[in-house]
Amino acid sequence: MTRDERGAAVVDFVLVLLLLLPLVIGVLQLALVLHVRNTLASAASEGARHAAVAGSSAQQGEAKIRQQVAEAVSGDFAHDVVVRPAEVGGAPGYEAVVVADVPVLGLGGPAVQVRVTGHAVAEVQP
Repeated sequence: MTRDERGAAVVDFVLVLLLLLPLVIGVLQLALVLHVRNTLASAASEGARHAAVAGSSAQQGEAKIRQQVAEAVSGDFAHDVVVRPAEVGGAPGYEAVVVADVPVLGLGGPAVQVRVTGHAVAEVQP
């Protein structure tokens, strides 16, 4: 290594780091948003199924959704949870809708609104 090349590795490292660090942080943030969205979708489906069981109610479905969201991510994400009777494929059932604000830039940054739904056919009591 000649005298003119000393310190070149440090400069190369910094320049590459300036390109790769935002890319890695962006991928991690995308993973967080998708994780929260998938968790909310799973909770909405489970809440609709819970409400559709014979002898259950829409309020119990909402409670199930809030419980699952609080256990998986945080109860602060889901600010609007609604379970209501609906027609599912021509049969009576329940629809669960969860609306949440998911942060886009870090956990304290601006948020994007995510809306997911879940459906289930209601059990008929004999």
